[in-house]
Amino acid sequence: MIQIVPQMKIFLSINPVDFRKGIDGLSGICRTILDKDPFSGALFLFINKKRQAIKILIYDGQGFWLCQKRLSKGKIRYWPENSDSIISSLTACELQVLLYNGEPDKINTSPEWRKLVK
Repeated sequence: MIQIVPQMKIFLSINPVDFRKGIDGLSGICRTILDKDPFSGALFLFINKKRQAIKILIYDGQGFWLCQKRLSKGKIRYWPENSDSIISSLTACELQVLLYNGEPDKINTSPEWRKLVK
């Protein structure tokens, strides 16, 4: 089971990808296009061209998880567009809102808790 915790790094690929790609293809995108290590334990999100499905790729220390959510009706409402960047980051709370087809940029949450370093 994948546990999403506030400390987890979550990266969102802004450009749509070919959903025929599996674990190897998406981890290749992480390495070459996003310039991130797919073995880092970070969670990577991808969207298809029709904006009807999301794929999640994550490495748990033993192997990769590849999850997909496809909407039965409508399209994914939120996905960053027209950005100078090819990658964006989300918090765990924003990811949960996105997975329920909400709009993470419109939620009101308390600030992320950070441990004070002395």
